[in-house]
Amino acid sequence: MIKPVENIVWHSPTVESLKRESQKNQKAACLWFTGLSGSGKSTIANEVEKRLFENGNHTYLLDGDNIRHGLNKDLGFSEVDRVENIRRIGEVSKLFVDSGLIVLTAFISPFIKDRQMVRALLDNKQFIEIFVDSDLESCEKRDPKGLYKKARAGEIKNFTGLDSPYEPPQNPELVITNSDGNSLDKNVEMIISYLINNKYIVKL
Repeated sequence: MIKPVENIVWHSPTVESLKRESQKNQKAACLWFTGLSGSGKSTIANEVEKRLFENGNHTYLLDGDNIRHGLNKDLGFSEVDRVENIRRIGEVSKLFVDSGLIVLTAFISPFIKDRQMVRALLDNKQFIEIFVDSDLESCEKRDPKGLYKKARAGEIKNFTGLDSPYEPPQNPELVITNSDGNSLDKNVEMIISYLINNKYIVKL
């Protein structure tokens, strides 16, 4: 059997990424939100996308649970499946960035090597790692999906933060502290300011 890779040749399109960025008046990037379950990744990412949309920017939000309803519905939560989950999301994010979009991803993505793998897929400064830093106690107190309760009851195995490790980013572009009492608006404004100051977007 012939390996497919032997007959695959990269096709270079006429409309390149920089032209798509110019058309959209923005610098394409992947905002990679990482943190424990319940840390607030999806909530913050959703609000950031809302603000960007209102500013006239072109975006797309990839959420962990939503992706597992379709593209990654064949994957479980073993370490091998988690690695594949992030690999696929990294490739999808690369395509969105190439299209000139600002893509926001909200995934626990607990392992440093997997996040580094995604960073390596993108060009310099296209990968913006945002560590949503919330302590386990606060995340478990929120428990919006009831997952910690199920994990404590033994209904979920390999749950990040309990019986599976989470490796915090070593040098993220942004750290968002999101324990109890933190303002959503303040956290979102920090991200928007970063994008403006680093010329990813222009404030309209």
